[in-house]
Amino acid sequence: MDDVIISLRDISRRWDDRDILRDINFDVRQGDFIAITGPNGGGKTTLLRIILKLLKPSEGTVTYLRDGKAVSDLSIGYLPQKNMIDSRFPITVREVVASGLIGERIGKRQAEEMTAETLRLMGLGEHAGKSIGALSGGQLQRALLGRAIISSPRVLVLDEPLSYVDKQFEQYIYTLVERLSTSTTILLVSHEMSTIAGMANRHLVIDHSLHECHSRHHQVDYGCTF
Repeated sequence: MDDVIISLRDISRRWDDRDILRDINFDVRQGDFIAITGPNGGGKTTLLRIILKLLKPSEGTVTYLRDGKAVSDLSIGYLPQKNMIDSRFPITVREVVASGLIGERIGKRQAEEMTAETLRLMGLGEHAGKSIGALSGGQLQRALLGRAIISSPRVLVLDEPLSYVDKQFEQYIYTLVERLSTSTTILLVSHEMSTIAGMANRHLVIDHSLHECHSRHHQVDYGCTF
């Protein structure tokens, strides 16, 4: 179908003869807001990295599509888990956010304006010149979120976006994500599903295999109510 933009077929991933993911099949359609949950170690982050083509599956294929035809890449913004970032790396907050524009065909002045506006949106304007090593966990999470959204990507992949942020900014993220979902396809992993599940139109539970919930509510045990 022409509205499918990412297709996963027969995806499995093994580490040391242990199945992390097995027999994963699903399509992401333009305009989807997919909420992904599941137990720790169930393979959620591994699945996201395979979708992003940062990690090759042991078996199966990931296909990006545009107008029903396979393409080599998509415009994707990615917020990784904070623990995947080396905060000792000598880079400023401004440089982190601006790195989300790499590959975009825009001029220097426009890039600077977009970076400044994104820093403002993330509440990081006064921290722009600081090294990321000087930030709190929540501030670094905001910088990484800014990098993910700055280019207005076609697809936004968020891995635990609420980690480390305070309650006030957590509410801001809910508002921001809800607004973005009107024009952006979103895949969001979170243990906190109460608010997010209400915004999403699809709900996946990943526990080495995939189960799609056809209900509006998640239970705490990662089940579904029907």
